Amino acid sequence: MTGLGKVKSVAVYGIEAYMLEVEVYVAKGQLPSTVVIGLPDTAVKECRDRVKAAVKNCGYRFPLKNITINLAPADRKKEGPLFELPIAMGFLIASNQIKTEKIHEYAIIGELALDGRVRKVNGCLSMTKKCKELGLKGLILPADNSLEAAIVQGIDVIPVKTLSDAVGFLTNELFVSPFSVNLEDVFYNASHYEVDFKDVKGQEHVKRALTVAAAGNHNALMIGPPGSGKTMLAQRLPTIMPKLTLEEALETTMIYSTAGLLDSNQSLIAIRPFRNPHHTISTAGLVGGGSIPRPGEISLTHHGVLFLDELPEFNRKTLEVLRQPLETDNITISRAASSVTFPAEIMLVCAMNPCPCGYHTDPKKECHCTPRQIQNYIFKISGPLLDRIDIHVEVPNVQYKDLASDSTGESSEEIGEKVTEARKIQLKRFQGLKYSTNSRMSTRAIKKHCLLDSQAEELLHQAMTGLGISARGYNKILKVSRTIADLDHSKDIRLEHISEAVQYRNLDRDLWR
Repeated sequence: MTGLGKVKSVAVYGIEAYMLEVEVYVAKGQLPSTVVIGLPDTAVKECRDRVKAAVKNCGYRFPLKNITINLAPADRKKEGPLFELPIAMGFLIASNQIKTEKIHEYAIIGELALDGRVRKVNGCLSMTKKCKELGLKGLILPADNSLEAAIVQGIDVIPVKTLSDAVGFLTNELFVSPFSVNLEDVFYNASHYEVDFKDVKGQEHVKRALTVAAAGNHNALMIGPPGSGKTMLAQRLPTIMPKLTLEEALETTMIYSTAGLLDSNQSLIAIRPFRNPHHTISTAGLVGGGSIPRPGEISLTHHGVLFLDELPEFNRKTLEVLRQPLETDNITISRAASSVTFPAEIMLVCAMNPCPCGYHTDPKKECHCTPRQIQNYIFKISGPLLDRIDIHVEVPNVQYKDLASDSTGESSEEIGEKVTEARKIQLKRFQGLKYSTNSRMSTRAIKKHCLLDSQAEELLHQAMTGLGISARGYNKILKVSRTIADLDHSKDIRLEHISEAVQYRNLDRDLWR
């Protein structure tokens, strides 16, 4: 007895999904065998034994025949256990144990346990989106993935817990209601932060610098002794940035879904990500990688804040990979057969001590570092990377009177309203262009939108020549001053705007030399 079963499935490469067909052919043979073809990896090849056990434990037969499993298209490498449920379904159809007319209307994904339970898989959001684009009626998937998949509206999400549930649904022996959610309620409930800027005591000038950074999407560097609050400030930066739109939230969630970082009770990333990798992270950990590339910390920060604490302690070669995404808002990982581009629209925020011991600028603690040690410590950061950081701000230790005070500063909501208004000005200014914030301005845009009066021009000239600010800081000062003017709702860049922007170029001075 021979038979052929065909089942639609979906796979993910990078964060983009593509349609895949699972073909199972059952034929007579002297020696029983099961072969998986179509560029499967080790995890896919191992599915033979899991599918066999699951089929038997759910009460179906697994005849001793020659079984050929083909995963098409055959020119793409397949990885992971997500094809096990469609393979089992294809086998049951090919061996004439079930008959179904609905099989061509649905795609199927899922990992099988030995007892027939269906386990969660990664990348489900991208797969559901692809099924909708291709006009399928629905997607049969693990119940643990249903919350995330239901974010895609206009397609039936059919959650199953076992192989028997999937068979029952396709043969009309079991009614399974499509899983759905109220997208607006999910988005609202997931868009709240647990931290607030009013928790930070003192450091008003640093809060101001971070407000400017958020308003213009400027990369920032905080320099100060240990315990001065650099990490605490950075953690609260996403709370003052404009709220994610639904489209941005879906983009970010797709990345987390592909990386397997979504919990079963979490369907949407509706707040800006904050990632804080340790300084021992590898290049692959930061960029992403693997035989089939997976997103790294840069992509996991998409639409959010990448915080690098103890910046000089990072491997210099690892830091250099940041240069491309900071310019292009994406990161490309190339392999022999193909390449994958992950989105990486990030704000880079770094923190560092002023010297190896950390107390060079602290008036109350003695620094034991020599001038050469301090200089070598600062020079661990490459010029090209510093060139992409617009704002440098010193973070001193918090005074006792500030810590003991009952008063609180502005809340994240209050600061966020100012930032959002400034972003709206920029959005209108750069309408029709590829960028929408001051930090991404081209040279031509700087000449058009950053005109200075004679007083402001004179101050900038003095800063360039008298304070030791380098030529590479010139455009950065103009961009930052444009953002400061936007926060003031000023059409022109005035003297005070240039003056404040100059204060944010600490590393261009001889401060630690």
